[in-house]
Amino acid sequence: MAVFAEVETKKFVDRMVIHLKKFFPKQCEAMGESQLRETIRHGIKQAASYNIKAQRDVSRYVDLMIVLGHDFDRDKRLPWVGEVLRTRNSADVRISVLLKTAQKHLRSA
Repeated sequence: MAVFAEVETKKFVDRMVIHLKKFFPKQCEAMGESQLRETIRHGIKQAASYNIKAQRDVSRYVDLMIVLGHDFDRDKRLPWVGEVLRTRNSADVRISVLLKTAQKHLRSA
């Protein structure tokens, strides 16, 4: 079973590399391929720690990570992130709230 999980994770990482290079080309170029793949794997683990497991939601979590920073969930400058992630709402609701709040935050910055 672990082999199947690793194969699916690799496929997801490959898809995320393409997605991130398309939507965040400058950030991806600055990271390089190896660091980008490691960042995606880190995002998968971090998302899972908040019980975010659906590929769509994990993808959105990694998008936020690229924009807000590697450990945005623990960034003291972004206390609202941890608050949202710790709510009892479903994963998709938490991710949606994070995306909307991040957009407001970035517009005001």
